[in-house]
Amino acid sequence: MVTSSEINQETAVAVSQIIQTSPVAFGTSGARGLVTDLTDQVCAAYTQAFIRVMATKGKVQRIALGMDYRPSSATMVAACAGAAKALGVEAEFFGVLPTPALACYAMSQGIPAIMVTGSHIPFDRNGLKFYRPDGEISKEDEQAITECASPLVASAPQHLDVRSDASDHYLARYLQFYPEKPLSGKRIGIYLHSSAGRALYPRLFRELGAEVVELEPSDQFVPIDTEAVSAEDRERGRQFAKAWQLDAVFSTDGDGDRPLLADEYGNWLRGDVLCLLTAQQLAVDALAVPVSCNSIIEKTNSFKKVVRTRIGSPYVIASFAELAKQYHSVAGFEANGGFLLGSDLVRNQKTMTALPTRDAVLPALEVLVAARHTNVSALVAALPEGVTLSDRLQQVDVARCRSLLAEAVNAPQQLLDRLGLLVKVSQVDVTDGWRCYLSDQSVVHLRLSGNAPELRVYTEALTVSAAQTLLSLVLFRLPAILAS
Repeated sequence: MVTSSEINQETAVAVSQIIQTSPVAFGTSGARGLVTDLTDQVCAAYTQAFIRVMATKGKVQRIALGMDYRPSSATMVAACAGAAKALGVEAEFFGVLPTPALACYAMSQGIPAIMVTGSHIPFDRNGLKFYRPDGEISKEDEQAITECASPLVASAPQHLDVRSDASDHYLARYLQFYPEKPLSGKRIGIYLHSSAGRALYPRLFRELGAEVVELEPSDQFVPIDTEAVSAEDRERGRQFAKAWQLDAVFSTDGDGDRPLLADEYGNWLRGDVLCLLTAQQLAVDALAVPVSCNSIIEKTNSFKKVVRTRIGSPYVIASFAELAKQYHSVAGFEANGGFLLGSDLVRNQKTMTALPTRDAVLPALEVLVAARHTNVSALVAALPEGVTLSDRLQQVDVARCRSLLAEAVNAPQQLLDRLGLLVKVSQVDVTDGWRCYLSDQSVVHLRLSGNAPELRVYTEALTVSAAQTLLSLVLFRLPAILAS
């Protein structure tokens, strides 16, 4: 334990003061900010506050660290490792690996973890994701970290050797659950770019029987957002599939917790569609999903219970405990494709242990295995009619956006009129942002991002063309409305 004599009095400021005065803050997925704001001191303050909070729940002797390929990540890991050492906690470093791989290993060891990653946001930003020994931290944990009054214990960055235990454990998780090479005969492209899992995915898919084509690794960080796939990446998927005659294309965001899966034509599946198919294949009893996910989930009548939450994995996870009281198997997912397994699953005498954090590998494997004797597009075509799309306005005036959303709650029809939508309001949902159900069965949903100065725009309609037309119109009209 740290004693008062070990504290450098010149730096003995409360970690809460450092955290609360820093622009770095918790969003929907960890604490994030500009790289220039994620100084050694800020990283140390968050690390020590996290360890102090975890120590109130049980003794902390070890902590697992991992990172993505961002240029700033290695420096931040060293700051976190040094901060842990200053508290007498041994830091174990697992290098670049998917976030769910780090979380899964840490849970198996009963130790907390910190993943240094900004996920899909641009490389000039980064972040810290925190995991308790039993999974993601809660919103209550976030508050406790922010308010931790313990003094910052002086530390120096510590550079550690890389261990492979977590990556090996993650691969074994899937290889034991799919023992019969179920991807044999399938030709699958893996778009590697700068994904944290690019060293693991080709090996895993080959072990499961697939012929793998490795595509476009990048030494530059590529900020892929699976919830708002760029036009360039949509075209890239189609070109991959055609040029290499692929059955599917797999990729992820930067830290490997959100999947991208394209069908045999190279068309990327929406994350909520991919995960809906996954939940059906796993025969899950009860689901927790954010309000932004596609309405076809309920239309399938595949689940005994569907709970709608605020956007963000902590809110999905918070629903698991109550659902587990009534249902045998529980899971959740987000519109970005991250699948959260809330309970152990047993199939063919093989157990898939619970992993209550976003995972990109499970949904991709389940859908590809389901398409073993058909193709991915056929699985999608069998679902009820309904399409969700999303995009974003970047570098928005956050205060103006908040004001507009508040106005829209009080006068929804007025905003629809300003957007040029000749339809009437049927219902407004303010679970998270402003979600407006329209009289023609379509949906417009506006929400401020919790990770960056972005306004998320979601649309839903019965057809792709209708959803795209609606999305394009809203994105075209919004800037002028925000500027007025």
